[in-house]
Amino acid sequence: MKINCIVIDDEPLARTGIIDYIQKVKFLNLVGEFKSALEAKRFLEDHPVDLMFLDINMPKMSGLEFLRSIDQPPKVIFTTAYREYATESYDLDGVDYLVKPIAFDRFLKAANKLYDLFDVQEERTGDDHFFVRVDGVIKRVLLENLCYIEGMKDYVKIIQANSPELITLVSLKQMEQRLPEKFIRVHRSFIVAIDKVEEIEGNMLKVGGNEIPMAPQLRSAVLEKIMGGKFLKR
Repeated sequence: MKINCIVIDDEPLARTGIIDYIQKVKFLNLVGEFKSALEAKRFLEDHPVDLMFLDINMPKMSGLEFLRSIDQPPKVIFTTAYREYATESYDLDGVDYLVKPIAFDRFLKAANKLYDLFDVQEERTGDDHFFVRVDGVIKRVLLENLCYIEGMKDYVKIIQANSPELITLVSLKQMEQRLPEKFIRVHRSFIVAIDKVEEIEGNMLKVGGNEIPMAPQLRSAVLEKIMGGKFLKR
């Protein structure tokens, strides 16, 4: 598997350093380098990529402003000299946050984290199951046993009936795209199996013996999906 990537940094030496590291990692394929976010944005309009190594503090348009301006951005590994942007970068679903000067072993750790993320996405999903990678081991998850999934930044926790919980490196959004219609997003951090909902009280669902919050703005749609419009209104 090859991951196509670009480097965006206004500092020539910083770009050269990242490019040198990219060339040492066999699964990374550099397809462009840019000294500004505006240049990169024009490139992405015609050339979709898998990953951006993105500097944050750049003139005219910062890396964070650039990322917010893209409807469906690639995965991002931030590269910056400023630690104070870390929290905001994770809010924008950054895969990792590298503080300059960047050591190669730290770069490689971020690259491997990304590789695992793409590797999970490539696992085949059947009609009644899917696979996830947990601590280097590929495990089968049967849809009939799946109660709910909880998002935790880059990871998800998978809760199954009569099975240990699984934690895997994949986003909740990616899991949502892989699951059939009998699963529904009920909150920014939760997807539940419709047929595993045991009770509904206010904005709380009881699923697999645990209480799961419902986002107020999603409540009507969630109740409609769970009960098929056949519930009594008072």
